[in-house]
Amino acid sequence: MNNKTLYTVLFLVFGSVLAFSCNNDYLDSSQYFKDRLTEEKVFQSKVYSEEWLANVFEELRGINADVASKGVTPHNFADGMYYGDRDKDFDPSKNELSYNMFKMGQYTEGDKQDSWTQCYRGIRNASTFIHNIYMNTEMSADEIEDYKGQARFARAYLYWLLLRKYGPIPLLPDEGLDYTQSYDELAVPRSTYEDCAEFISNEMLLAAQEMEVRGMTRGQESSARPTVGAALATRAKVLLYAASPLANGNASSFATRLVDDEGRQLLSSNYQEEKWAKAAAAARDVMELGVYELYAVPLQETGEDATVVPPDDHNFSEKTWPAGWADIDPAKSYAQVFDGTLPASGNPELIFTRGNNQDGESIRAMVAHQLPRSSTGWNTHGLTQKLVDAYYMNDGSDVPGRDKEIGRGDGSERVSGYVSQEDYDNGWYRPLRAGVSLQYAHREPRFYASVAFNGSFWSLLNESQERNRNQQVFYYRDNPKGNGFNSSNAYWLRTGFGVKKFVHPNDTYEGGNIDNIVFKAEPAIRYADILLMYAEALNELDGSYTIPSWSGGSYTISRNISEMQRGIHPVRIRAGVPDYPSSDYSDKEALRRRLKRERFIELLGEGQRYYDLRRWMDAPVEESLPIYGCNVLMNEDERDLFHQPVAIWALETTFADKMWFWPISHTELKRNNRLTQNPGWTYND
Repeated sequence: MNNKTLYTVLFLVFGSVLAFSCNNDYLDSSQYFKDRLTEEKVFQSKVYSEEWLANVFEELRGINADVASKGVTPHNFADGMYYGDRDKDFDPSKNELSYNMFKMGQYTEGDKQDSWTQCYRGIRNASTFIHNIYMNTEMSADEIEDYKGQARFARAYLYWLLLRKYGPIPLLPDEGLDYTQSYDELAVPRSTYEDCAEFISNEMLLAAQEMEVRGMTRGQESSARPTVGAALATRAKVLLYAASPLANGNASSFATRLVDDEGRQLLSSNYQEEKWAKAAAAARDVMELGVYELYAVPLQETGEDATVVPPDDHNFSEKTWPAGWADIDPAKSYAQVFDGTLPASGNPELIFTRGNNQDGESIRAMVAHQLPRSSTGWNTHGLTQKLVDAYYMNDGSDVPGRDKEIGRGDGSERVSGYVSQEDYDNGWYRPLRAGVSLQYAHREPRFYASVAFNGSFWSLLNESQERNRNQQVFYYRDNPKGNGFNSSNAYWLRTGFGVKKFVHPNDTYEGGNIDNIVFKAEPAIRYADILLMYAEALNELDGSYTIPSWSGGSYTISRNISEMQRGIHPVRIRAGVPDYPSSDYSDKEALRRRLKRERFIELLGEGQRYYDLRRWMDAPVEESLPIYGCNVLMNEDERDLFHQPVAIWALETTFADKMWFWPISHTELKRNNRLTQNPGWTYND
């Protein structure tokens, strides 16, 4: 059933209920059925019940997508990935939330607020479903239990999206409210972060148990419907955030000012190490399911597209997958997880996704902004020098000159020189082609799967004209194909680095036709994230804890190196990079730095970095550092100057306390007189 038909049916069945819901986003629509018979008619029918549940899951779309382009939510862009269009400084016709406005905290209480409305509307309708699906006469008992679990997952996930974006939020009573009361009498205060996280965790656990009979076997082809794994994975993520410094032992001035209407502090100043143990156990619950694994592509030994084999590390290089990379292609293994090669049902590491249904600002729309102008792409989404420097060399060492410009360098200098035609003809420096800076040589496979450096190769196989396929794209000023700096429009990469991640070899935007871009399944939660979460949580422990598993029994959770490697090794092996030095495993601080860097690289463009920086409380430093990149004002005759990193005048960034959480809209503050605003945002009645 398409969306138009669905909404028509819902309107005819529910009539004035949906009309009323537009005026009060908190209220449970089931309270406003005209009579009990109408309610029974809906939930006795399998078709109507499924339509109701589908409507709940509709609320996860659009602005509530975890990974989408900036027109929906800018939170996929942080200190590693930026967008350069929609900026009135370069295009006076634009009056939208530009990257600079976003990064400078110049958004307002009215920006990007549909998430609040959608989430609470979905929460209300999910509650209605949970409390009434028992009446269904056309489903088996197992089906009813499974559908209830799906609705419970959706409700808890919507709460999670609110908590992640706004911080502590009101938890609505499950039942028992008197909806004949006034708005003031119905007002609900914000709950503490701990209470919110505990509620979501418990609900996800219950949802997993309700879905256990049928949800364990439901395939990933049901891409927007949850499984047991999706519930447990979300639970792990919620508990990890609750264990992180922002919500665990936060004694900052911001935390003391974030209070409810009675002055109760909403972020805990009392540090509890056991929260990390609970997060680790929750991540392990997902691992112990035995359902998920990282995707790998077999080694290709010959041909133009042959595997670029990482150097021998005397460990992973000598073993076959999954113990090593000897028989896989690390670059393709990583790239194909995201580029649309795999459908949702064929991706073994995809735990939860909304599939391809992310409205107009889908991942395909994001890719349209990543593609070069020579393929009619917008050529405006790019990467920062900090992210480019974060990628390892193929032997696991740091790139020479890493972070030199932001004061974190080790004294080394950036590599000079360029790939010659002879180098290319002899297969040296693969996959680099002639004219490319040697700064980009011998980098780890994820670098080549993700970074569009100056002179990188684009296949563009959906281009109708053969001459437009298989291009080497340069970003020098005055480049004849229009991909470099152009003062007459906004379509140029501010840093001289583009984004290859999510781009399929066939993708092009010829004729402005989005159908020339392969569909991509949104990676809302994937297994690599769970593995890294497990290692991170274990690393923070000093003591040992016994934590119940989701299905009975318990785990002994401690900072165990072999257990941390269960999370780290699969990610590093699939990426084709060596293990960390043993000294790092013995040093909590050193391993923490490694894991933060691993997430920066592995989860690029997946909606994680913005929130990671906040939960770690690293945002004041990381988001205030100047953004560096290539000197895009230089042309090809000045290529040495082009590749010398400079501060990018067109990209601004800072951090202020008010930017820890998104502001709550004036409309909601007026509607609920017990709701308090996040510190730093003003509200005048």
